Amino acid sequence: PRSILQWNVGSHRDISPESLSLFRLLEPQIEILVLGTGDRVERLHPATLKQMRECGIAVEVQDTANACATFNFLVNERRLVAAGLIPP
Repeated sequence: PRSILQWNVGSHRDISPESLSLFRLLEPQIEILVLGTGDRVERLHPATLKQMRECGIAVEVQDTANACATFNFLVNERRLVAAGLIPP
């Protein structure tokens, strides 16, 4: 279902396996997590991305403006998607 949740992340440096645990708990389980890292695309630690893949969740990292557009596109396709967005 459509929901908005508080995600306690202030910058891309705060994105960790612990901060992403929220997305692993969603029901129904999401297929794709779109992360918007602010004004520009930021690299995340490979172990963080690997953990999400191991849980069956693909992660797409983009700047926040493009992440919003990607999220909307995937929702329109009726995909099980969530977005973690850091304001630009």
